[in-house]
Amino acid sequence: MKKVLILYAKYGGGHQSAANSLEDYIKNNYTNVQVEALDCVEYVTPFFSKLTTGAYKFMAKNAQGIWRNIYYNSPKGFWYNLSVISKKYLAHNLLKKFKEFSPDVIISVHPFGSQVTAYLKEKGEINCALATVFTDFKTHFQWLIGKEYNDYFFVSNENMKQELLKLNISEDKINITGIPLSSKFLQDINKDAIYKELNLDPNLKTILFFGGGEFGLGQKLTFNVLKELTNYLNDYQVIAISGKNAKMYNKFIEFKNHVGSNNLHVIEYSHEVPELMNISSLVITKPGGLTVSESLASNLPIVIINPIPGQEEENSEYLIKSGAAVWIKENDNVSKILKDVLTNENTLNSMKENSARIAHKYSTVDICKKLI
Repeated sequence: MKKVLILYAKYGGGHQSAANSLEDYIKNNYTNVQVEALDCVEYVTPFFSKLTTGAYKFMAKNAQGIWRNIYYNSPKGFWYNLSVISKKYLAHNLLKKFKEFSPDVIISVHPFGSQVTAYLKEKGEINCALATVFTDFKTHFQWLIGKEYNDYFFVSNENMKQELLKLNISEDKINITGIPLSSKFLQDINKDAIYKELNLDPNLKTILFFGGGEFGLGQKLTFNVLKELTNYLNDYQVIAISGKNAKMYNKFIEFKNHVGSNNLHVIEYSHEVPELMNISSLVITKPGGLTVSESLASNLPIVIINPIPGQEEENSEYLIKSGAAVWIKENDNVSKILKDVLTNENTLNSMKENSARIAHKYSTVDICKKLI
């Protein structure tokens, strides 16, 4: 029996979701494989995990300049040394788990997992295949520490492949598959059931609006966008998702009551994102790697708001260059940008076509086929 260990960490929800998608697909489609998904930081030390994930969320929301500095300066100086120390600490404490589970393949969807596995392979402590799955749309130094001990790289686009080739990584190790997605994106969706469940009008187009969730980023811009959307409630219905953010949910509800329209719907949290995207004509969101991948797989035009510096700004730049998105920045004319998108059928169709062109709907299937 083949054994597969999937490593992730909870710095943003995308890494865990990618790991869960891979684990679920393997469990449901391979009878001769034992698979386990493991938060490699939480496993080693819950305190360190809580401290560092809390610090990341704080910087992403309140100290973006500091996070930008960390993101772009991690290949050198203090941040590099901290990364080396963390890697060795994690490796030492994860080795027992690796020995107990004895994996044939380790799939890492977070840089820490890749670094730790590569380090232990370098030291001769473990002997297994290592597959690194990038969860954004541009490469970053942290994913590539110990790259010579990686057997597979899974990336989201041709540009990333070219970046890896320039680092003298063998082409036969690089696979353009996209970020792992839930198998729900491959299933037929009962649209009528979704319309009925949420009391939606099947004759109106739907805008799916993610308010930023637990990060609660850019509240002023978020509410300006929501306010402008109410000008289109005769032609569109808006599903505004506040996420795990009680303050934002309460503000959304207060605003809905003020507007008094049945075409503005507020949801606190939903496990039915594939279903909601399936009935939508447009998504407005911060550009986390997973949400972007889900939107592309649903062939949705994307309006970007409130990207976190570093990885999400790079995701935004890729989407803009690909013609699948527009980006509303802090001091932009929100009204004009939304009008240009929502009232121009040619613009929407072009963005939709470009979304479909760069999508990787079968990402999880393709990764598992290659490895298993």
